[in-house]
Amino acid sequence: MRNRLVVLLLAIVAFWTVPGRAQGAPPTTAAGQPYAIEYYYKTQWGHQQEFLRLFLKNHYPLLKRIQAEGRILAVKIESPAYHGTEEGRWDYRVTIVWKDSTAATTPDPNESKLIHELWPDQATYEKEEQRRFEILLAHWDLPVTDITPK
Repeated sequence: MRNRLVVLLLAIVAFWTVPGRAQGAPPTTAAGQPYAIEYYYKTQWGHQQEFLRLFLKNHYPLLKRIQAEGRILAVKIESPAYHGTEEGRWDYRVTIVWKDSTAATTPDPNESKLIHELWPDQATYEKEEQRRFEILLAHWDLPVTDITPK
């Protein structure tokens, strides 16, 4: 009986330690499939609206142009309706659905050209982008996989 119990426990441990079965390991997206990333922004208290204004002026138009080129499929900007703890607080979440994981993880060769087209006054653009990042307390990116059953 004891040997059966040991064999059963070893089988359970082996099953749960197979690569890809570990707790917290996200399912992977198939090659060539849309790839979603949530980008979180936590600003200094009192600067949430300033950050959003600068984001909408100096980053959102770039995302929309990249979307028009086909690298991005969708962009969604959200803000929480209520507040949480300071440690878990975030002010804005931008969810971008990329064409595929390659588009999400490789530099866009046209980005610099697009930035110059959208903002000919580069001095103002750079100053405002610097300010946008000065008022950030934290920023993190979280790739997500839709695991909703069909």
